[in-house]
Amino acid sequence: MKTRKAWGLCTIGDVCHFESGNGFTPQDWKVSGLPIIRIQNLNGSQLFNYFAGEPNPDWIVEPGDLLFAWAGVKGVSFGPTIWNGPKGVLNQHIYRIRPEPGINKAWLHYALAEVTSEIEAKAHGFKTNLVHVRKSDITGAKVALPSKDEQSSVASLLACWDAAIEKTERLIAAKVKRLVSATAKLYAFTNREGSHSHFGAFLKESSVAGTNGLHAKKLSIKLYGKGVVPKDDKRTGSEQTQYFVRQAGQLVYSKLDFLNGAFGIVPAELEGYESTLDLPAFDIDNSVVDRDWLHGYLTRPIYYTRQVGLARGQRKARRVHPSDFLASPLRVPSLDVQRQVAAALRTLKQDIEATESLLGAYKAQKRGLMRKLLTGQWRMRTEEDEVSA
Repeated sequence: MKTRKAWGLCTIGDVCHFESGNGFTPQDWKVSGLPIIRIQNLNGSQLFNYFAGEPNPDWIVEPGDLLFAWAGVKGVSFGPTIWNGPKGVLNQHIYRIRPEPGINKAWLHYALAEVTSEIEAKAHGFKTNLVHVRKSDITGAKVALPSKDEQSSVASLLACWDAAIEKTERLIAAKVKRLVSATAKLYAFTNREGSHSHFGAFLKESSVAGTNGLHAKKLSIKLYGKGVVPKDDKRTGSEQTQYFVRQAGQLVYSKLDFLNGAFGIVPAELEGYESTLDLPAFDIDNSVVDRDWLHGYLTRPIYYTRQVGLARGQRKARRVHPSDFLASPLRVPSLDVQRQVAAALRTLKQDIEATESLLGAYKAQKRGLMRKLLTGQWRMRTEEDEVSA
């Protein structure tokens, strides 16, 4: 077998050329015509404005074209995309990229993705959370250039990982949909079968004094039942602010975000963290309710959308006070039924978590493969190699 030719370094500008989008203004937006492809559409949005005039041929984007958003949010809306949407016209802040002869478009897409972080490092902010780069920042990025056959082999292998990632994401979405449906059905059943009660029958507000807030380790809650987490707060607090100690297993909620599902159970690793009375905590009587059942009950969208009447105040300052929450009614099934419901939903959640872990592994493997295959550290056999062999 003959010695395989080593890859040489080149710049992105050596292997493709760039075509700019047009600066469509609101006066150009119509309700019909060709869709105007904007950065939000590269992220999957199906909301389009339309251009009804005569387009410049350079603006036309066809399905399968390679695009690069050179302005956007790092790691979110910045970088290369293969356009899979409808035929349309290209908006500003996006380049269409045309590979030079002998350059595989799919390989070029992966090569651009690999150097995007390097390009982002040269970005300049033009709004609070948006950045942009110069064309030279992209064209000057260096890549290792394989033969056309090896470009195709690399792109084909990485496409297998993309297909696995896409299928796993679809599977997760289906499992989440199943969980939502099962949650609604199980709690609807327990709501019919349970006995009348109120939250104060099994919850007691906890007010164990903590620090004055200067050096408190503070809690926060992610919305929609996603959990209690340490608060990312670099401020030291005020001597006038009183904090209260929170214990593992307590129920906490945000007064301000109550109507957005801001409930959580304090995990063991956050035992001893603190919060103000804007994040009240409650001890749970485990002889009456199962905490997992209770947490599931409170984080259903149908629950907190029905509790608007509990909120006091005006507009964004509307809050739900503990006394109003504790007095509000609910139906409580037997403890055995609660545990069965919690166990069934826990199994479904664990299944989702396992699939999410698999998705993370696929993504990590793909990143590793890209680093190895796109730099030439790992080489792939091509049809030319097989013939030579």
